Amino acid sequence: MALSTPISSSYLPRLYSQLAAHDAAVDTKSRICLSNASSLLQRCLTYKAGFPSHLERRESYNFKVSASVTADVLTLEVPVKSPIVKGDTWSIHKFGGTCVGTAQRIQNVANIVMEDGSERKLVVVSAMSKVTDMMYDLIEKAQSRDDSYELALDAVYEKHKLTAVELLDGDELASFLSILTRDINNLKAMLRAIYIAGHGTESFSAFVAGHGELWSTQILSAVIRKGGIECTWMDTRDVLIVTPAGSNQVDPDYEESEQRLDNWLLKNPSKVVVATGFIASTPQNIPTTLKRDGSDFSAAIMGALFRARQVIIWTDVNGVYSADPRKVSEAVVLDTLSYQEAWEMSYFGANVLHPRTIIPVMQYDIPIVIRNIFNLSAPGTKICRAPVIEKEEKQKLVAYVKGFATIDNLALVNVEGTGMAGVPGTASAIFAAVKDVGANVIMISQASSEHSVCFAVPEKEVKAVAKALEARFRQALSAGRLSQVAVIPNCSILAAVGQKMASTPGVSATLFNALAKANINVRAIAQGSSEYNITVVIKREDCVRALKAVHSRFYLSKTSIAVGIIGPGLIGATLLNQLRDQSAVLKEKSKTDLRVMGIIGTNKMLLSDTGIDLSNWKELQKEKGEKADLDKFVHHVHGNHFIPNTVLVDCTSSTEVADHYHDWLHTGIHVITPNKKANSGPLDKYLKLRALQRQSFTHYFYEATVGAGLPIMHTLRDLLQTGDKIIRIEGIFSGTLSYIFNSFVDTRSFSEVVMEAKAAGYTEPDPRDDLAGTDVARKVIILARECGLNLELSDIPVQSLVPNPLKETASVDDFMQQLPSFDSDIAAKRQAAEDAGEVLRYVGVVDVRNQKGVVELRKYKKQHPFAQLSGSDNIIAFTTERYNKQSLIVRGPGAGAEVTAGGVFSDLLRLASNLGAPSC
Repeated sequence: MALSTPISSSYLPRLYSQLAAHDAAVDTKSRICLSNASSLLQRCLTYKAGFPSHLERRESYNFKVSASVTADVLTLEVPVKSPIVKGDTWSIHKFGGTCVGTAQRIQNVANIVMEDGSERKLVVVSAMSKVTDMMYDLIEKAQSRDDSYELALDAVYEKHKLTAVELLDGDELASFLSILTRDINNLKAMLRAIYIAGHGTESFSAFVAGHGELWSTQILSAVIRKGGIECTWMDTRDVLIVTPAGSNQVDPDYEESEQRLDNWLLKNPSKVVVATGFIASTPQNIPTTLKRDGSDFSAAIMGALFRARQVIIWTDVNGVYSADPRKVSEAVVLDTLSYQEAWEMSYFGANVLHPRTIIPVMQYDIPIVIRNIFNLSAPGTKICRAPVIEKEEKQKLVAYVKGFATIDNLALVNVEGTGMAGVPGTASAIFAAVKDVGANVIMISQASSEHSVCFAVPEKEVKAVAKALEARFRQALSAGRLSQVAVIPNCSILAAVGQKMASTPGVSATLFNALAKANINVRAIAQGSSEYNITVVIKREDCVRALKAVHSRFYLSKTSIAVGIIGPGLIGATLLNQLRDQSAVLKEKSKTDLRVMGIIGTNKMLLSDTGIDLSNWKELQKEKGEKADLDKFVHHVHGNHFIPNTVLVDCTSSTEVADHYHDWLHTGIHVITPNKKANSGPLDKYLKLRALQRQSFTHYFYEATVGAGLPIMHTLRDLLQTGDKIIRIEGIFSGTLSYIFNSFVDTRSFSEVVMEAKAAGYTEPDPRDDLAGTDVARKVIILARECGLNLELSDIPVQSLVPNPLKETASVDDFMQQLPSFDSDIAAKRQAAEDAGEVLRYVGVVDVRNQKGVVELRKYKKQHPFAQLSGSDNIIAFTTERYNKQSLIVRGPGAGAEVTAGGVFSDLLRLASNLGAPSC
């Protein structure tokens, strides 16, 4: 209300001076009208209120000052507050079709709106779930002269009628049903016209399709009023004005829309407004839509027009994920994203927002919050101006890399030739040809040599692109200036997104290292100078595995490995128990996740998609185990949905299983084993296996093949890699034979000691397998080959301790009964050794200088380290150029399930370290 106050005429110059000073200070314009009745002189100055940015989002004021001079008395009208309120008091909510899909869900939405503590709320609503599709289907049926459009329209009517009846009553229900009936009758008439003409214009389609939003908006506003909250609804076609922008897009006319919004707010000063999403009008007031993701776009535009505090997009997920959770089940919800990060991720297919949704709110720094309507306790993801990364966070690469997204079904087009280098306009001609066929270029990469340009397009468009390029450059191809236009089909794009990550040391290296470790080949690379995106093109079949690999490297543990256990016998079962006891410690201390995805035995196998519970794996195998199938087992473990690295642990002694190692390594599967068959088998297979291992990024570890848990292979490898020359390796490699000869003392018979060792579980079920020396010979051949000797197992002379007459004995029991009759021969050898102050030891020797090996019973002085053993200990002596006068000795338990499983476990940790796990 204007207030009139008499003032002296002498005050007028001072008042004018103060207003002029205010104009200069605030940079504003308003209207000051001065009237001087005595001189009949009237002067007007334009003075329109315009606020600094921090005030602009608050409230609007209109200033009017008038002075009427009659004699010496003036009248002043002081500023009054405008009824148009914008700024931080407004909060924008957007609810999609799923959120309002049923009557119960509409009630839930109303409850959320009513419980929101914001002073003013604008609620943007989509049509009920599937209704927009139903409306477009009506148009299609009518244009096709399909009479069923009438029944389909009746179904639309019934859906909304039943929803209204369930939610409303009294005058509100009667009013809505009256409007619904009127709208349906109008639509029937319009669809009938389309049916007769066999064609409907785009404006007709937009008008028909937009009714779903009109109805859901009116229902929701009525439900809120029923809850005791004053509420009105907005048909955004009266406010939002857009112009076509090509490519099925529109551009908002913000100036015109703001004027219309102000007019609307003057007539409807409600603090709670429910507005239609998706629909708008052209400058000619013709109904149209905002196209793809239109409701999200509506909410963002409204947020900008209202200068709102925030825009909340309600959906059915907890927020924006670090990767597609359908492909990476361990994807995490991101707390925050910058506008640019959200933009990049949405472009590359992440289920975030359409990129255009972000544009309206960016200029006013209005945050967008993605929240889950079905999980109100989840805080969601906030999209806002990029926050400053704290100093301690800068050490973490995840502070720079926010997420990963993929685009499938692409093809890579490569245009190359020496005639391209330094020739202006070549790239322009290439992409002009692509534009002419209407193809969408997803990514471009060009070598600095200008010898080639490659780009990715949707696979369905690549034939037309290739044809257009060949036609455009036919002369250059014929003359040889261009060598080829090549198409590489079946591609996918993987994009890593994060602020300033391209200029952060270590990000790119970590990304490409993770891909290499997962055996993923990169076909093309693009990195924008905006520093928000690193994009690679890979094979489509590798896409999910690549996504899991990079996500695991940045977001999960430092190293995640899918483990398949083959042979859950004594060693395999012990290993599973060790993994059970240690897995939590490994995750916490070294960020290593060893996930057992499958266990296979001779008859049964147990498979899991997320990891087997090792606390009761035996019970699970009995209850849920299926028939053993090694090929299916391998495919399952390697084809899991979230762990990029796979290792198969062969705890059998099977030659058949060992024969698969080469194929597994070739497909990117790491192999760990205590099984000696592969490394001691045919030389050509061994050399082929090792050559593949050296050429690929897959690892093959076999520490436990020689010394169980003793670091024999590791020690030998360190000596060789540091340049030492091996002269001889000599050792007691069999824990069984070590126990037998350590116990074969005084007057004890050889057969008695063998029986004791068998009873204690030191021997194989048939002790002849140990006494024959073949197992020791296999260890000797493994060490010899590691030293570079190309020997076959048959090249190693082996002294068997099984008496010749007993080698063909039918049963183990017969062998054990007849063994005492041969005690005298070996007893005589023991006596001869004792007389010379020596002991008997069964040893294997690798003579590197003479390129040979031998397994035999030898005598050693009682002062020799080999004579100092006890129990089932193993001992190995390395004589090298460095350790020549005194050999390097490795000694310790060489038999038993615990130490052998421990050796295998050690290889698993070594694999994890090679794949990126930090040391503890």
